[in-house]
Amino acid sequence: MDREYHRWYSTRLGRDMELLRFGHAGRAVLFFPPRMGRFYDYENWGIIGALAYRINNGELQLFCVDSIDEESLYSEWAHPIDRINRHLQYEQYIIAEVLPLMRTKKPDEDFEVAGCSLGAYHAANIALKYPNFFKKLICMSGRFDLTRPINNFRDLFEGFHNTDIYLNMPRQYLANMQAGWLLDNIRQMEILIAIGEADPFKNDNDQLSELLGWMGVNHQLYTWNGYAHNPNSWRKMVALYL
Repeated sequence: MDREYHRWYSTRLGRDMELLRFGHAGRAVLFFPPRMGRFYDYENWGIIGALAYRINNGELQLFCVDSIDEESLYSEWAHPIDRINRHLQYEQYIIAEVLPLMRTKKPDEDFEVAGCSLGAYHAANIALKYPNFFKKLICMSGRFDLTRPINNFRDLFEGFHNTDIYLNMPRQYLANMQAGWLLDNIRQMEILIAIGEADPFKNDNDQLSELLGWMGVNHQLYTWNGYAHNPNSWRKMVALYL
C-alpha cells in the first residue's frame, strides 16, 4: 500500500501539522480523527487495513489529518471565544493547506469527507459549510451540536453562545438555512450517517436526519446494533460506506 507522510509548518495555525496519505489513485477522502485523535489512529486501529484492497486497487485514497481539539473545542483553560476562534483557524488550515495538497493528488477534485465520533462533526461541519468542495459526506458515531449536553458529554462552550458558535453547529444553522446556492449544493452531495442504537448520540443523529429530510436533502441514516462507537465498528462501517 502506498503510504506518504507529510509535515509542514501551518501559517494558519502557527505550528507544525502532520498527516498521512494512503493510496495512489481513486476517490480522495479527507478523513478526520475522533475526539482529540491523531493522524495515525485509523492506521493503528486497522481501519485503513479494512480498506486495503480498494486502496491498493486504485479505487480510494485517504488523507488522514491530525486534530487540534485540545487547543480548540476541548481546551478547558481557554475562553469559549478563543476555543471557537482556534477551531476556525483549523478550518482554514484544512481549506487553504490540506485541500491544495489533495488537489495535487486528485486534480479533478473528486473529494469526499468522513470522520468518526468528533471527526464526524468536523466532517459534517466543513462539508455543509463548503459543499462545493465535496461530493460525499460520511459521518460515523457523530455529534452535531456541541452546545447541547448529552449524558456525560457536556456543552463544550459552557453556556456561552455567539454568532461564530452558531455558524459552526450544523443542527443550529441548518434549521435556519434559506433556499439558495448553499442549500442547492448540499442537496447535490451524497450523505451517509451511521450511528449505534445504544450510542448516546443516537437522538442527535435522528434529529439531524429529520432536519435534512425537512430541507429536502437526500441522505441515508443507518442504525447499527448496540453501541457501535468504537474502532471495531468503524472498521466495518468504512468498508460499507467509504
